[in-house]
Amino acid sequence: MTIQRMDNVAIVVDDLDAAIAFFAELGMELEGRAHIEGEFADRAVGLDGIRSEIAMMRVPDGHGRLELTTYLRPEASAPSPAVPPPNTLGLHRVMFAVDDLDDTLARLRPHGGEVLREIANYQDEYRLCYLRGPAGIIVALAEQVG
Repeated sequence: MTIQRMDNVAIVVDDLDAAIAFFAELGMELEGRAHIEGEFADRAVGLDGIRSEIAMMRVPDGHGRLELTTYLRPEASAPSPAVPPPNTLGLHRVMFAVDDLDDTLARLRPHGGEVLREIANYQDEYRLCYLRGPAGIIVALAEQVG
């Protein structure tokens, strides 16, 4: 048996509307929002008394999605340190291919998107950078130039 596809990656955020705005500015489309609670959620996630709201964001080609989740109950726990460095164990980052890196960064700055260090050139084929997105997650952007 093999997997059929990667359905989505979930990101826990503290401000769902701000996260939706960030990823919409990146070019993702809001597929829908829903409140999630009940016994099925408790069982699936492994927490008791879950009450959350999710927003499903779809990439333009329709093959990938992000599930943005805010927990109303139990309250989400903050990572330590609050803004973990890129070499922290666990989910490292989410990367998107973009057609114009400079324009994308300019559009994301008003939503809190700031480059961690600088734009790098990889073998004259890609321009790449890491930036902080909603809830301090790392979003990587790549523009193919070669």
